[in-house]
Amino acid sequence: MNRERATRARLSGTRPAGTYDETAASRQVREMFSRIAPRYDLLNHLLSLRFDVIWRKRLARRFAHILARPGARVLDVCCGTADLTLALAEAPMDSAASEPARLVGADFARPMLVRARQKAAGRGRRRLEFVEADALSLPFADGTFHLVATAFGFRNLANYAAGLKEFRRILAPGGSLAILEFAEPQRALFRNLFRFYFHRVLPAVGAVVSGSAQAYSYLPESVARFPTPGDLAELMQRSGFSGVAFESWTAGIVTMHSGRASV
Repeated sequence: MNRERATRARLSGTRPAGTYDETAASRQVREMFSRIAPRYDLLNHLLSLRFDVIWRKRLARRFAHILARPGARVLDVCCGTADLTLALAEAPMDSAASEPARLVGADFARPMLVRARQKAAGRGRRRLEFVEADALSLPFADGTFHLVATAFGFRNLANYAAGLKEFRRILAPGGSLAILEFAEPQRALFRNLFRFYFHRVLPAVGAVVSGSAQAYSYLPESVARFPTPGDLAELMQRSGFSGVAFESWTAGIVTMHSGRASV
C-alpha cells in the first residue's frame, strides 16, 4: 500500500498506456474522448446508474451562493458534453438580478463541445458559452472567474500541478475551486466491489456500447493511479489554495475537493 501511494504521489499527470510524456498523454486523451463523444452521455448514466447526475447536482448546490450572485463568472473546465455546466445553470438565481451569472464550458475535444452546444441550446436565462481550450493553457485573463469547477475531468490532465496553477491563475482572489473525481473506497468490502466493477464490468460494457475498448480500460487505470484525496489536497495547498477540504460521497466512490484562491 505504501509503495502504491508513493507511486501515485510521484505521478505528474495521467499516462494512458503507451505514453511516456505529457504531450503524448494529452494527445491520446483528446483522441479517446473525441471517439466516444456520440455515446458518452448514455454510458455515463448507464455505468453510474445515474449517480453521476446526482453528484453534479450536489456540487452545484454546494456553490449555489456563488451562482446566485449577479454578474458572477463561472467556468466548467473539461466540460465534456456539458452535464456539469447545465447542472450549474439550473441553480437558483436572484430573480431581480439584471445580470445573471455567466457560465463558460471549456474542453479540448471538439466533438464533445458539439454535443454540449446542442444540449445547452435554449436553456434558461443564464448565459452559456463554450470554448475549445486545453485546461493547461486556458484563454482567459488572470482573475476572470469566481468559481472554477470540474467533474471527472481533472484526472485526465497530463500535469496535475500545472492544471492547478492554471486554475489558480484564472480565479479571482478568494474565488472557489471544486474538483469532483472518482476515488477508491477505503472500506475493504466497498473497495473490492468497486475494483471488480471498474476493472471487469465497466470496461466490458463500455467497449461494447462505445466501440472503444481502449477508452473504457483507460478509465479504471486512471482512477487507480490518481492521487489519493489527501495527496491531492496537499498539492492544492502547495498550488496556492487555502481552505482546502475534501469529502467522500456514495461510500467513497467519489470525492469532492474544494479550496479558495489565496488573496
